[in-house]
Amino acid sequence: MYELTGKVAIITGGSRGIGKGIASIMAKQGARIVIADLLKEEAEKTAAEIESNGGKAMAIKTDICNFDEVKTMVARAKKHFGSVDILVNNAGWDRMIPFHKTDPELWNKIIDINYKGTLNCVFCAMEEMKNNNYGKIISIASDAGRVGSSGEAVYSGTKGAVIAFSKAMARELAKTKINVNVVCPGPTNTPLVKEMKDDSEFNNKVLSGMERIIPLKRMGVPEDIAYAVTFLASKEADFITGQVISVSGGLTMAG
Repeated sequence: MYELTGKVAIITGGSRGIGKGIASIMAKQGARIVIADLLKEEAEKTAAEIESNGGKAMAIKTDICNFDEVKTMVARAKKHFGSVDILVNNAGWDRMIPFHKTDPELWNKIIDINYKGTLNCVFCAMEEMKNNNYGKIISIASDAGRVGSSGEAVYSGTKGAVIAFSKAMARELAKTKINVNVVCPGPTNTPLVKEMKDDSEFNNKVLSGMERIIPLKRMGVPEDIAYAVTFLASKEADFITGQVISVSGGLTMAG
């Protein structure tokens, strides 16, 4: 598969779900992994699993909504491993609920985690990448940000913002050999999706019915997303920037 030996990859929200899948696959390809996550114990457990399988990993408790914590995390990653080559903006959160039943407190939480958290991480990591005249930034958005999703209006907006921001940054950073791309998962079996199913009968009905309408007739798994991210992080994708890849089993096929 794609060679990442010696590269240092920061993966936000890397303790479980899609983030854990990305961390595990990248580690198998030789990357040294930094798991930046609020879930300290889960992050440490995932890092330990990677090390037990022969990889290199460390966990750093990080609130991506806090700029100073992100800046410190990036500095620690560089000090420990010597560089920062890859950033995967994976951390995210949502609550599936019709917009008319939401409130500004919920809006702010979704915006802070999904969009401002991405801004914080890109701002801090890109400075290290500029120094090396090399870097790969991959943000995990969502097909909800491409085509919308009922019950996820604010979430869809934040993921659409991540897509637009990434395209702008791809242009700004091209001269410093930093590639910026986006991966948009479709419905994927993760702990967050399970929590959303448990939250209401409406959510459970919508999410449980996905397999019937996905052309490939199954929900995604974290590894499906991880392989796409690993490709974009590799040298084989050096001429790809500003692009959005949907990994949805064919659920959405719009441009």
